[in-house]
Amino acid sequence: MSSPLLYICIAAFFGMTSVMLGAFGAHGLKGKLSDTLLSTFETGVQYQMYHSLAILLIAVLLIQLKLPVLAWAAGFMSLGVVLFSGSLYGLALLQMSWLGPVTPIGGLCMIIGWGILLVSVIRHGVAG
Repeated sequence: MSSPLLYICIAAFFGMTSVMLGAFGAHGLKGKLSDTLLSTFETGVQYQMYHSLAILLIAVLLIQLKLPVLAWAAGFMSLGVVLFSGSLYGLALLQMSWLGPVTPIGGLCMIIGWGILLVSVIRHGVAG
């Protein structure tokens, strides 16, 4: 699963759906959810967009630098989006409180992805 094109598709899908979900939250959920739940939903949208851009960047780096380890960074970030943002959507829209413990696992996946990106770039001398 190290194909840069796969990660470009994942990034595009996450980016597209974050815009759709953001519009849904701003226009369809305002007044229907409490401020706290709406904020929870918006946090999921923001992190999904941030990480769609990061995954896109990593895919470009995979093409340019040919460092297969970067696929792990993109993979962890992708899993993080599903777990982190997905759990926040479930918490906000469906009040599925059992999803609460899933959110930090998704956040940890995102952190691991960023860490892999950082270490691989430093280790391969790209940063200097």
